[in-house]
Amino acid sequence: MNDLLPDVLRVIDQALHLNGRAADFTADTALLGALPELDSMAVLALITGLEGHFGIAFADDDLRGEMFATVGSVCEGVAQAMASSGT
Repeated sequence: MNDLLPDVLRVIDQALHLNGRAADFTADTALLGALPELDSMAVLALITGLEGHFGIAFADDDLRGEMFATVGSVCEGVAQAMASSGT
């Protein structure tokens, strides 16, 4: 998961238009409900950005609010999707 963190942070920063603020985030940084930029449209942009960057596709069942709770939970979701796709 830690190997994914820098790339996940870049995608979060780009998808949410944080202008570099995500560089200070850690795996424990709360996202959903704590970051005003993460609204429903931004979640879609984040999903699309993650799928494009990592060459993965999330299963509908994987896309629950818990996945977007923290940076670490996003990394875990990406890792699971990569494992499922053999990436």
